Amino acid sequence: MPAPPTAPRTLPAPRPRIGLLGIMQPLYDDMIPGITEHQAGYAARVAEKLSDTAEWTVAPPVRGRDQAEQAVRDFEDAGLDGVLVVMLTYGPSMRVTRALTQTRLPVALANIQPDPEVTAAWDMDDMTYNQGIHGAQDTANAMVRAGRPFEVITGEWQSPEFAERFDRWARAARAVTAWRRLRVGVFGYPMNGMGDARVDETALLRSLGPEVEVIAPGALHRTMAELSSEEVSALMKWEDENFEVDQRLSKEEREDHARMQLGIERLLVQHGCEAYSTHFDAIGEDGRFARLPMAAASTLMAQGYGFAGEGDVLAAAIVHAGHQLAGDGHFTEMYAMDFPSDSILMSHMGEGNWRVARDDEPLRLIKRPLGIGGLADPPTVVFRYRTGPATLASLVALGGEDFRLVVAEGEIIDAPELPSLEMPYGQFRPSSGIRDCMDAWLRAGGTHHMAMNIGHRAEDWRVLCDLAGIEYVQV
Repeated sequence: MPAPPTAPRTLPAPRPRIGLLGIMQPLYDDMIPGITEHQAGYAARVAEKLSDTAEWTVAPPVRGRDQAEQAVRDFEDAGLDGVLVVMLTYGPSMRVTRALTQTRLPVALANIQPDPEVTAAWDMDDMTYNQGIHGAQDTANAMVRAGRPFEVITGEWQSPEFAERFDRWARAARAVTAWRRLRVGVFGYPMNGMGDARVDETALLRSLGPEVEVIAPGALHRTMAELSSEEVSALMKWEDENFEVDQRLSKEEREDHARMQLGIERLLVQHGCEAYSTHFDAIGEDGRFARLPMAAASTLMAQGYGFAGEGDVLAAAIVHAGHQLAGDGHFTEMYAMDFPSDSILMSHMGEGNWRVARDDEPLRLIKRPLGIGGLADPPTVVFRYRTGPATLASLVALGGEDFRLVVAEGEIIDAPELPSLEMPYGQFRPSSGIRDCMDAWLRAGGTHHMAMNIGHRAEDWRVLCDLAGIEYVQV
């Protein structure tokens, strides 16, 4: 389904932006004239082979400290998502140590060589072209000494297995880099008494990067009033084309909802926020709003914004990472356990990314009674989750700058419909079984708000944790 015509931008770019840093040294120039150009061609072929999964900036081969540091500065200035280091020959680590240990970009060390096998036809030139492994060891040792997180990918660079591992790292690098510039807008204040969503905001900023931007509800009220009738009508027209719209919804109800959605979106753009959270009491107690922005959250998530309810910055950040890492990050929580089916009913108050909906049922925009917040009925997008593999991820604040990610793989089962449940929902069966999964989830401190992605994504999340310095726990 297309994004609304008023959207400031769509889902994340399909390809991470990666810089290739090829390392060698001048030692071999006299022995093999033209070796630098020869190995530069090898670096270009690696990038071309992986061009379906990344957009590349290939630096000229670096042969000294100044060149290495300048190349990495250029990658940073270009706003790339990560650096793939390729040993074009043996390169002494002291020449790249500062560049690779001080860069803010995620780093992967590709332990590869031009030729996949050693043959009797090799001469000294071939030995030199293919000797990157001990340069990789030297460089990895330097990063380990510096305490610098990095990924290692060993393999045949032309193989599908190498491409798969590279793709996983590149997406994780994009998510980590996006976190480091992320702003999470919080409208009003967080839910009182909800402890697992609380976090030291300065520690979050220092450790992972997300910054909290508090947005006054009054700013939303004023922005809603400033919107033109043409903008509101355009969104309603788009909804008519993409949703099965409840005929009980009045024009006034839909216009008010559309103004809330467009107002939130405009403020997020103005404040540079890629994720946000609202709390029903902050909206309800303000006194100027008629209803809660339920459908707004669903469509803004579908456009690529991170979202969480109740002022939960941690959950909004992990949903945002879910978009970057795997696509279609979805906000949800565990509502109840269903022991006969060994599954957990997943839902939230009315917000959900409709891009994770089943394909065989319509998306419905309904008039939905809701007592929470004490306001009028909020238009709500209702759907059931798509069946098949799925992954849950919960970001846990452990205190100070320590964070943990709790991850569970499983599947959304084809459970019977729940006709009275007027909000997005589905039933998640953990691969480890409901009892073992929940025992481990609770022991690890997994939160009650979480991100969900379609597919088995645990290994993707593990790589992200390695790059970001987060403890990883799979349950």
